[in-house]
Amino acid sequence: MKNPVSYRTIQIDGLSIFYREAGPQDAPILLLLHGLPSSSRMFEPLLSRLADRYHLIAPDYPGFGHSDWPDHTQFAYTFDNITSVMEHFTEALGLEKYTLYMQDYGGPVGFRMALAHPERVQALIVQDAVAHDTGLGENWATRRAFWADRVAHEAALRTNLLSLATTRTRHVGNDPQPERYDPDLWTDEFRFLNQPGQADIQSDLFYDYQSNVASYQQWQEWMRKTQPRLLVIWGKYELSFDASEPESYRRDVPQAEIHIVDGGHFALDTAADEIAQLVDGFLVASGL
Repeated sequence: MKNPVSYRTIQIDGLSIFYREAGPQDAPILLLLHGLPSSSRMFEPLLSRLADRYHLIAPDYPGFGHSDWPDHTQFAYTFDNITSVMEHFTEALGLEKYTLYMQDYGGPVGFRMALAHPERVQALIVQDAVAHDTGLGENWATRRAFWADRVAHEAALRTNLLSLATTRTRHVGNDPQPERYDPDLWTDEFRFLNQPGQADIQSDLFYDYQSNVASYQQWQEWMRKTQPRLLVIWGKYELSFDASEPESYRRDVPQAEIHIVDGGHFALDTAADEIAQLVDGFLVASGL
């Protein structure tokens, strides 16, 4: 391979943080922030397609993938804490300027990073990540009930969020051609969710998701004020979030580039070629 992927670990805040890296060191940097229940593995299709032109870095959050999974009694699984680890990760690697690629949980992490250090962020790429309350879909009734009364709704939330059926639906959505999807995608993630301690970790982190909803207005105001370079990519078979979300971004950033692609929540499963072309075109047009 001309631009092979390297698989590395680095100590951040006492934790071993795993990351994938590919591309020339002096090329524009893409920082790839993954979603639930995936890891940096979800970005392998981009690493193989864009590493000739960009320096791609994809970390695993604490509690995910090959990074450390401290017990939830020893590490507070909140989006603020994960963001802090990711900020220190970028500083340890000397990343002074980068484009944020944010998918699902990558949205809350990335928006926190952008608001804390806007001078570092050259552009935003949003793939199936929400920054508006209207973007939360039907599944969120159970999830909002969990926020209102955790004890009463913990069991229902874990079924709703962590079950095999939900894990499959995140990938396939309502695609009429489910045969396009490798079942290893969701069975591997389901095995991950069933590892010791994972249910507690993911339940704690999702309980904190309500802090993201409380921050949406702040993120929207920041986008309206700063008008960042923004590319929104959305899977047309997405069921985790509402289909209105891309246009909500356009209301905040009228010059945003928005594309609906042939995929689900994890659109790279089936639309990697198209997404790679969109990312490259967007970054070139942005002068990056």
